[in-house]
Amino acid sequence: MRSIKEDFFNYLREFGKYEKRSMFGGTGIFIHGAMYAILTDELIYLRGGETLDERLASLGCKKFRHIKRSTTAIVNYYDITHIYHQDRALCDAIIRESIRLSTEEKALKSSSQGKRLRDLPNMRLTLERMVKKAGIPDVSSFISLGAAEVYRKVRCSHGKEIDLKLLWMFAGAIEGCHWTLLEEERKQHLLQSIE
Repeated sequence: MRSIKEDFFNYLREFGKYEKRSMFGGTGIFIHGAMYAILTDELIYLRGGETLDERLASLGCKKFRHIKRSTTAIVNYYDITHIYHQDRALCDAIIRESIRLSTEEKALKSSSQGKRLRDLPNMRLTLERMVKKAGIPDVSSFISLGAAEVYRKVRCSHGKEIDLKLLWMFAGAIEGCHWTLLEEERKQHLLQSIE
């Protein structure tokens, strides 16, 4: 008798050739170099992003929690096991959306090598200089650190009185949108990250 995990692997073949690697105590599933799922022995977690986060949360999907010694990391992957068992058409649709988001983000990050910080949305020469002075030399460092960490570093190098709007501008730059388009929930999450 095959295990549930084997069934998941066979099912995911329908969405294209994938690679797998050990990740977070489970198996990470990658397509075109972008990770979009984590499989454990009994559960399948799907990467969120953009509006897919809200959709998965509204479907009752809980986030993946990786417990390591004394720390717990909650990552942006959602348990879709019940959807896999109950509604295969819905499962197909959300997996395709996750793959699209994951591969687009991977492509964006890969293409950032030739970009300058000021080329990102919301950024300009003065902000590029401010970020570089804080020790962040390029776009890939900026993206990998994330908005909250970039803001902390800039605040540390330029004084505590910098405008909070910079946090939103950095987040928008990373997410590829104007800072005013950030949703309130995202802003609240960022605020919690810098406290």
